[in-house]
Amino acid sequence: MKPAAQRKAVEHVRQLFAISEPRACAILAVDRTSMRYAHRRSDDGDLRPRLRELALERRRFGYRWLGIMLAREGIVMNHKKLLRLYREENLRVRRRRGRQRAIGTRTPMTLPQAPNQRWSLDFVSDTLACGRRFRILAVVDDFTRECLALVADTLLSGARVGWELDAIIAVRSRPLMAVSDNGTELTSLAILRWTQDRRIEWHYIAPGKPQQNGFVESFKGRLRDECLNETLFASLERGKRDSIIGARESLLASHTLRDSFSCWGSGGVV
Repeated sequence: MKPAAQRKAVEHVRQLFAISEPRACAILAVDRTSMRYAHRRSDDGDLRPRLRELALERRRFGYRWLGIMLAREGIVMNHKKLLRLYREENLRVRRRRGRQRAIGTRTPMTLPQAPNQRWSLDFVSDTLACGRRFRILAVVDDFTRECLALVADTLLSGARVGWELDAIIAVRSRPLMAVSDNGTELTSLAILRWTQDRRIEWHYIAPGKPQQNGFVESFKGRLRDECLNETLFASLERGKRDSIIGARESLLASHTLRDSFSCWGSGGVV
């Protein structure tokens, strides 16, 4: 029996039999100190509104991911307290039904005015000659239109994406913002921790709106049309090499890559 229920039971016995509090506590085997306990827990009036705002902005984030976003703002707490507040505010990740998409306002992005202000990321899929699927991570600088990296592999997790971005940062320095869609790799806990550690803002486009990430979408179209659709890859290593060579030649022909082929060989492919 919880302390609140014990206090109610003691009070009921006192009124029913007109006995003292010590006598009622002795009969019910209740510690008298629990009867005098004064509640001292804060109502967290400043924290609750912010938690609701973040949950409304990131509707697919559970309490652990919201905790990471709060930690970015300097609000750190025990995960059990965070879960209690999350439940008391009646917050939860609602189950998806069919093709319904999350709606809501999102902060519009301004056009970059210098290199390394904003990078765009996305994935391209293709198959080897044996039928095995592989993916290519493309990273583009939105101001210079440079392709900073093409990483081909059969598995590209959120942690791997962070590692590849670190390799680019070691050559070019870190960006102010990264833009991507809402794919599972790019909304993973590993990416959220990576952005928190590097202090880089990460902007997610609206679901079903690839035009909001138009720079990397344009690059993906050229890469697929001029390289992937024209080449049959016998192996993953061949796919890594040929996709880089084909993309380099096509971008040189269209004058969209500017003076930064050094990244392709050093940090672009593993």
